Amino acid sequence: MSRTSPPASATFTGSAGNTLAADVFGESGAPVILLHGGGQTRHAWRATASELARTGHTAYAIDQRGHGDSEWVKDGAYDFSDFAADLTVVARELARRSGRKPSVIGASLGGIASLVAEAEAERTGDGLFSSLVLVDITPRVDSDGVAKIHGFMRAHAREGFASVAEAAEAVAQYLPHRPRPKSNEGLKKNLRLSPDGRWRWHWDPRFIEGMRRHPEARERNEAMLVEAARRIKVPALLVRGGSSELVQEAHVREFMELVPHAEFVDVAGARHMVAGDRNDHFSTAVLDFLGKLERRGGGAGAPRAAAP
Repeated sequence: MSRTSPPASATFTGSAGNTLAADVFGESGAPVILLHGGGQTRHAWRATASELARTGHTAYAIDQRGHGDSEWVKDGAYDFSDFAADLTVVARELARRSGRKPSVIGASLGGIASLVAEAEAERTGDGLFSSLVLVDITPRVDSDGVAKIHGFMRAHAREGFASVAEAAEAVAQYLPHRPRPKSNEGLKKNLRLSPDGRWRWHWDPRFIEGMRRHPEARERNEAMLVEAARRIKVPALLVRGGSSELVQEAHVREFMELVPHAEFVDVAGARHMVAGDRNDHFSTAVLDFLGKLERRGGGAGAPRAAAP
């Protein structure tokens, strides 16, 4: 598959019988799952997924529940454990198909789902992944940064935008450091045209509203994620945006203490959305990590361990 080849479309079934949409880059290489952050879609991974395919992997960029073309769950179940449960089902299905555990690369929400899913699997004795890459997410993050991101997401969640250009202007104001694209066509993948003629983000607004309804869950979630990090035994990489709004140096230090075998890369010039800000540096860091593990014989593509 060349870098310019379009991906194949695929669907998976999540833990609640919900449909999950995916793009598949590559054909028969070691499987790598790519999970986007909250409010994003699988299209955020296109450049990295193409690089993974070019280097012999098969990349599965998946829309998480309530996002993109994946199903909006009827009961509004968007807790971290729900996203992790979907990932668990997908990872086991890919392991069954390929005969080897996939690697997983998770940004923000996708990283949380990956961390929780792997920790739970390791707790019961059989991990899900051959390796774990967390993109700008740690068990504890900066609360002001979270508030800023959630504020942007909530601002137009219900009322939407009169046009794609209006949505593009909102994005440009939120991400002033990022050069504006020459065309707004790419932004359409993150929007949906509603019957009333307005453009709305391509995710279920109940996802972000649920976070606002339960502020007391923050400490509980942090404690859960700290404990999850302690359980991680597979090779792990933390990739941080050098100018991240969420992950500060103290958070990195704590993570490295919790997962002492983990590796760490700081991507200069990137903020929270590392893959979008500096995809060249991000993809290089990920490919170097996976390549090193493969040369050792214990990374992406490692045979699936027998269940205990």
